[in-house]
Amino acid sequence: MEGNSTEKQVLTTEIKRVNQNIHFLGTAGSNKPISIDYTPPIGDGLGYTSLELLLLSLSSCVGSSVSLLLKKMNKTITDLNITANGTRRTEHPTGFEKIVLNIAITSNDVDNNAMDRALKLSEESICPVWAHLKNGVEIEINYSIKVTVQ
Repeated sequence: MEGNSTEKQVLTTEIKRVNQNIHFLGTAGSNKPISIDYTPPIGDGLGYTSLELLLLSLSSCVGSSVSLLLKKMNKTITDLNITANGTRRTEHPTGFEKIVLNIAITSNDVDNNAMDRALKLSEESICPVWAHLKNGVEIEINYSIKVTVQ
């Protein structure tokens, strides 16, 4: 999540092709490289596809913002998992026309009202990936809350 500073933050990533097809290693900052490729026969299937990374990016952005917002509401989360499904367009460019996020949360004090509020704030003002996607991609969010026994 971005800070409230008026100074613009610049994020830098780098990819380097590592074979004669389209297998790349990508880095950001001092993090370990990730393998990016495409499915055969175009690629060798040696890494995440770009659209898989986009789904992971949206999932982690929503998961992070919801976790932080619920924490600010003094809620306790013992587990949070997000499964993302992206339906691709049939015409080129074959990006996503719809993304469905299924959030499974385990908590002894998160209720539907808190979750709805956290998701609304995440969409409207916290998660930049969601902000980038929502005007061109239908995004559906489903969640289930498993209550833990204290």
